[in-house]
Amino acid sequence: MPRVPRRMGCDLMRFTAIVMTAGAVFSWGLPSLTPALAQSSRAQSAQAEITTRARQAILMDADSGAILFQHRADDLMPPASMSKLMTLAVVFKAIKAGQLKLEDEMLVTPNAWRRGGAPSGTSAMFIPVNTRERVDALLRGIIVQSGNDAAIAIAEGMAGSEEAFARLMTEEGRRIGLKASTFRNATGLYHPEHLTTAKDLAILARHLIREHPDLYPLFAQRDFQYRKHRFTNRNPILGLGGVDGLKTGFIKEAGYGIVASARQDNRRLILVINGLERAEDRKSEALRLLDLGFKNFGEHKLFEAGETVGQARVWGGSRFWVPLVGNGDIAVLLPRYPANPRLKAEILYKGPLKAPVRKGDRVATLRVTSVTQAVTEVPLFAGEDVERAGMARRGLDSFLHMAFRWLP
Repeated sequence: MPRVPRRMGCDLMRFTAIVMTAGAVFSWGLPSLTPALAQSSRAQSAQAEITTRARQAILMDADSGAILFQHRADDLMPPASMSKLMTLAVVFKAIKAGQLKLEDEMLVTPNAWRRGGAPSGTSAMFIPVNTRERVDALLRGIIVQSGNDAAIAIAEGMAGSEEAFARLMTEEGRRIGLKASTFRNATGLYHPEHLTTAKDLAILARHLIREHPDLYPLFAQRDFQYRKHRFTNRNPILGLGGVDGLKTGFIKEAGYGIVASARQDNRRLILVINGLERAEDRKSEALRLLDLGFKNFGEHKLFEAGETVGQARVWGGSRFWVPLVGNGDIAVLLPRYPANPRLKAEILYKGPLKAPVRKGDRVATLRVTSVTQAVTEVPLFAGEDVERAGMARRGLDSFLHMAFRWLP
């Protein structure tokens, strides 16, 4: 059976995930990928283009969640108005649950008017103070005009105060997988503790696209008439290259940023960039990276349906190891023209698994990383049943487990 190595200087007993490194996984079939990935001299020129002027960036496949390109994507940063996507996620969730209706009305309080409306000097929907406005109008004011008055009005209407609503934003963010983000307001106006990452914003955009397909088309609305004002969507690349959302942001502390999504030929990509010095740079960089994503990445099959990818250690079972398989063929998104076709592959799981294990149980993840830091994660499933062993076998297994650190 394959040996599960320890990470340098660390005791694997302290880890919640067991990692089988590339060498072990490669022995089960990844070398066959090399000829498919090896290309001509076009490789180096293609890879040279995978750079960015943005301070933070990430390019993600919307269907699989695969990361095609990233640059300082885990760095904390002020998100500016891009954080209004989290405001919208809380509102969309309430609408989907039937707790809020589009025709419901929210009061624009003196606080919302003063801090986010006409007197604020920030992006505003210019709602008159003490006016009640429908939720559907407020949503368009947030999405098209980035109205801070609309965002505060919704926050106060739903939670009683903007501070309480911001706590809901952080809680909902954790629930959907935003590991690093903390929200302190509904607008994205600067606060030293109002921080997120490019990766978290990409995860948030993917959540909105997948969980709220009925409301997502609001992001493609090009203009919005409100009273005497006609607002044009602030997304400078809307309608270009298949772009149909999502949100821009700018404050002096963060620079220019955008969360964008585009669809071409049944593929959807999500891009987040931030920290650019000019609005023109944001537009050109966003279009360039999306174009690279659609042209330079393709799907590569690693394993056939039912083919064993690796094995996971089982404690207290009728056997020490269970084979791992995918749910059908296993394919990953990788650069079409890599300068170096080497891949790093890891199997991660919380372990050892405890018997009984049933065929079809999701028990592990295959993570494949290219030299360009494109990352795809694929769920792995138990390929066979492993029954619970008797008392004597479990005792022996415990002894071996403690004595040899996972290995029989």
